[in-house]
Amino acid sequence: MTEVIIVQNEHEAAQIYANCVAQLIARKPDAVLGLATGSSPLAAYGALAERVREQQLDMSQVQGFALDEYIGLPLDHPESYHSTIHRTVTEPLGLDPAKVHVPGDVLHGMALNDNGEAMAAAGPNYDQMIADAGGIDVQILGIGTDGHVGFNEPGSSLVSGTRIKTLAEQTRIDNARFFNNDVEQVPTHCITQGIGTILKARHLILLAFGDAKAEAIEETVERGVSSFCPASALQMHPHATVIVDEAAASRLRHKDYYRYAFEHKPAWQGI
Repeated sequence: MTEVIIVQNEHEAAQIYANCVAQLIARKPDAVLGLATGSSPLAAYGALAERVREQQLDMSQVQGFALDEYIGLPLDHPESYHSTIHRTVTEPLGLDPAKVHVPGDVLHGMALNDNGEAMAAAGPNYDQMIADAGGIDVQILGIGTDGHVGFNEPGSSLVSGTRIKTLAEQTRIDNARFFNNDVEQVPTHCITQGIGTILKARHLILLAFGDAKAEAIEETVERGVSSFCPASALQMHPHATVIVDEAAASRLRHKDYYRYAFEHKPAWQGI
């Protein structure tokens, strides 16, 4: 089922995520975390880093797997997700860099047309790495204004594995803010975990903030499951949590029920 938690701001959402993951690591020191980039998870990672310091959590055995990566950027480019994950997650949390994986790493910096056979194998190889690690315990997700998660654009198969994809024009426009507001600098291709891969994680936590995400959240939570809103696949997951602020929740019809259910939830259930 999908649980919806409506919060006042990103800080409150970050505390909920951090508490959940800190508790996981305390009971399972070799936890496997699913990692997302973008602006939505940043406060959550910061709050988790605080928990790590306060509780002196041992992070030496924790593994991480990123959702996606651009194709065509050197791994050391500041906006590659290899670099971004290292900067925003690996270093602040004190993770072992050798235990943090990004889909682009399996391509070794190859360009799109360098080696078709290797490109085709990259996705299945990444999925096998996740399986070999025991699967992802908690996957953090953001959501695009069109309902995409990872780089699974509208129309993506809901059973897809990790694969090479072409980015939608709107996604490139949205991400231009990370490239000096120049959409021409944004790569046109990526490698991304598929919806099927994401749904294999044991717990999904999706964060969304602001008016621009309201329609996508409505489609995700209260409309039908459809490949044209890839995030709606969360409805089929046995343990999915959607944490949104008031603005992102503004189009939800059952806001009062979500608030009531969360307020009366037994503490032992967590999220």
